[in-house]
Amino acid sequence: MFSALDENEKSIVVGAITERKAVAQEKVIVEGDEGDCLYIVGSGTLSCTKIFKGNTEPTFLKKYTAGEAFGELALLYNAPRAATITAEEECVLWKLDRGTFNHIVKGSAIKKREKYDTFLQSVTLLSAMDSYERSKLADAFTEHRFKVNEFIIREGEPGKDLFILQEGQAAAVKVNKETGEQTELLAYKSGDYFGERALIMNEPRACHVVAKSDLTVVSMDRHSVKRLLGPLEHILKRNMEVYAKYAPSIKQ
Repeated sequence: MFSALDENEKSIVVGAITERKAVAQEKVIVEGDEGDCLYIVGSGTLSCTKIFKGNTEPTFLKKYTAGEAFGELALLYNAPRAATITAEEECVLWKLDRGTFNHIVKGSAIKKREKYDTFLQSVTLLSAMDSYERSKLADAFTEHRFKVNEFIIREGEPGKDLFILQEGQAAAVKVNKETGEQTELLAYKSGDYFGERALIMNEPRACHVVAKSDLTVVSMDRHSVKRLLGPLEHILKRNMEVYAKYAPSIKQ
């Protein structure tokens, strides 16, 4: 959410943030209330619940842990709180007021989320996510551009990131160390993702991924993948099996 800010804007935000402590079972945000701030979790765990139409009991949605933010929806869209956030233990939170958020953060946050929302709906892996979950992904993205024939991933590198191809084409390539001959193993198009195996299995990259055209990819680091795609990890692991159809040595 704050990644698009310049250094001066970040300094203003840091200066405006105040500390707030929450005790176990305290409702930090209550569904339906007016939203006047957002929170960033410094330490502790909180649960997010929502009462859906036709139900009387709240439905658990997710947990928030250190580094995550919540409460921004009411500020972004000038709407009541969409869910209830309850501290599961003693928590330290960092609070940012509506005025600073609207003046410094809101424009860049909305722009970034809108930019990626339509694209994310086309990514099969993420098709079951709702708009709020997709917006959280957009906040975590780092965008990269590559020219044709540039390496996105190099064999032997640590597997730190998951990549999703936004525009252009790429290919997984194995290079014969003796002859230098390249063998194309898999082709990637817009909406495809790669790099998940080395990240999940904590292995070095076992092949190159090369740009076949000028392209744009977005990446998420290991922490963001675990935090935001945790429920989808079984799909990532299942889809890793596809590499075996092309080359047993591929452990990308």
